[in-house]
Amino acid sequence: MADELSSVLPQLIVGLGNPGQKYDQTRHNIGFVVIDALAKSWQISLAENRKFHGIFGEGFAPTRSKMRLLKPTTYMNLSGQAIRAVTDWYKLPPESVLIIYDDMDLPLGRMRMRLSGSAGGHNGMKSAIAHLGTQAFPRLRIGIGAPKHPKATAEKDTVSHVLGQFSKQEAETVADVVHLATNAIELSLKEGIPKAMSLYNNRVVGASAID
Repeated sequence: MADELSSVLPQLIVGLGNPGQKYDQTRHNIGFVVIDALAKSWQISLAENRKFHGIFGEGFAPTRSKMRLLKPTTYMNLSGQAIRAVTDWYKLPPESVLIIYDDMDLPLGRMRMRLSGSAGGHNGMKSAIAHLGTQAFPRLRIGIGAPKHPKATAEKDTVSHVLGQFSKQEAETVADVVHLATNAIELSLKEGIPKAMSLYNNRVVGASAID
């Protein structure tokens, strides 16, 4: 199975987040930010697609391969509905879906690409796994850091953290890690997910690089 996964290149890239201005630029929406960066770099127009329950665009990656970009508008907990709508329509196998999402267990400035894995408590990924019927698809976790308050263990502290916006001091690091993520994704399209993992999973940008 591992060899099969490593040989499949992404055909659909999904960024997880919540729709609406209220959630724009929040930590939980870092997946949306990366999709917007890819769309701009690859000159792929994004528009609302009700059939796919999301903001969707289709075009070509730098490799000249056909690529589809998706930002579900179902709200995070139902992200899998939108993903499944696209994979069913284009008859895409789950292993060709690359999902980008936020991770509190990684500090800001770090990211991790993997070929498969569990949801790790992330509701958007729980939905994706449920609708795709497998954990065997690649994902890119973008670090957003944990709540800074030492006693921020309550659910309300976690929610306020992930739904909060990045500070002005964090903005530069966010821009750097989004750039790093787009580079890693482009490499994964050219040379495969394992190659991108080996070159980018240990990279650090921003304040985390000097901590």
